Amino acid sequence: MRGFATALLLGALSACAAPDVPVRGAAADPARLGLAGAPAAAPIADRWWTALGDPQLNRIVDEALAGNPSLDAALARVARAESLVRASGVATGPQLAVGAQAQAIRLSGRYTIPPPIAGSTRTIGQAVANLQWTLDLFGRYRSAVRQARDEAAAAQLDVAAARLALAGSVASAYLDLARAEQQLAIAQRAVSTREGAVRLTQVQVRNGLAARLDARAGDVLVAEARQAVVRAGARREAAVHALAALAGRGQDYYAGIGPARLRFDAALPLPNRLPADLLDRRPDLAAARTRIAAAEQGRTAAIRAWKPDVNLLGLAGFQAVGIDNLFSPDALTGGPGIGLNLPLLDGGRRRADLETAVALRNAAVADYNDRALSAVREAADAITRIRATDADRTAQRDALAALTDVGRLNNVRVSSGLSSRLDLVDNDVRLLAAEQNLADLRADALLARVQLVQALGGGFTPTPIPPVAEFRP
Repeated sequence: MRGFATALLLGALSACAAPDVPVRGAAADPARLGLAGAPAAAPIADRWWTALGDPQLNRIVDEALAGNPSLDAALARVARAESLVRASGVATGPQLAVGAQAQAIRLSGRYTIPPPIAGSTRTIGQAVANLQWTLDLFGRYRSAVRQARDEAAAAQLDVAAARLALAGSVASAYLDLARAEQQLAIAQRAVSTREGAVRLTQVQVRNGLAARLDARAGDVLVAEARQAVVRAGARREAAVHALAALAGRGQDYYAGIGPARLRFDAALPLPNRLPADLLDRRPDLAAARTRIAAAEQGRTAAIRAWKPDVNLLGLAGFQAVGIDNLFSPDALTGGPGIGLNLPLLDGGRRRADLETAVALRNAAVADYNDRALSAVREAADAITRIRATDADRTAQRDALAALTDVGRLNNVRVSSGLSSRLDLVDNDVRLLAAEQNLADLRADALLARVQLVQALGGGFTPTPIPPVAEFRP
């Protein structure tokens, strides 16, 4: 029997080789993305938005991080992943079950039980405890546990990524609020100035010192400025609505948002080139790398599913014919055992599981590489926008100064009777547009810095990422 059992075991193990399902691709090398060298900047502060110097912005960000539905969904995914870790660990621990039953049954007269009990109807009772412990000699279940832990770690990193994205969205919406308020103030000043000029022109028309055409030209400028007021007011309201939604609130939140007090010249600690450790700074990339590690563990578990399961077994309890004899010393039963399980024919289930695991691994690698390329592009684009916006603001200031001088000289010509007020229309329209463009560029410059903060991972503190190790049989 020992020789037969040994031969059977060796024959079973010879059928335990998993089929070869090749993998494709590897995680992107930072050096190939142009990120070789030393880090380019000091770490960004965790609460980076406080550098913008607006207490109201700080409050809205804090309220958004405390009550936004997208964060609640991310936290729910973390709880689910942690429960899967606990569930996956069940297979590697001892399983103990206790049960008792009593059943009236007619005992066969032609079986192992002799007369007079044979052929009679008796009550069969038993109370037993069953112990089973999977030894996991080949590490299949340990790989499944590690996969679940990596998935839970990735879910935690998803929360960090969601917090960073939410803080960035609040800051961007708040910049829209500040932008709209600046343009509203510019338009209101234009309305006030132009209405004063129209009143003066109307007096001159009544006294025969100006033509009615001059008055109508002033009306055009006032109408154009009032239109700018309406548009800027609508943009401010839209920004307020966006901030309330990000904070997870409704119309009751609108009245609590006052004027913005941003420091547009606030300096954020940002580099002027791509940092070498960019791929380690971002929580979304850390989550993607962790999912590669999880997928590799899933592939390992699928390969090891072709190995046999070896279980330690144990039984202890009481069995008797008749309830009154159930707990007598002679009714005691029990004993240890060992079990070997290896499905030789499973309709292709294990191969399909392995192919699925390999496909998930390949998808995780492709997702990480795509995110890494996007991260490099986003950071590079933000740095380019900062440089371009700074240069654009300088040119816009020069243009605004020139238009202001032209307007001043034209007003002198009009007041001297050398020119008609109609000649002011074109320059005044361009002057209002130039003032609004400069306000836009101030907001754009700060927005580009906020976008670079997000592209660099915000205040995320990198932690060790699980090693992405290939399967070793």
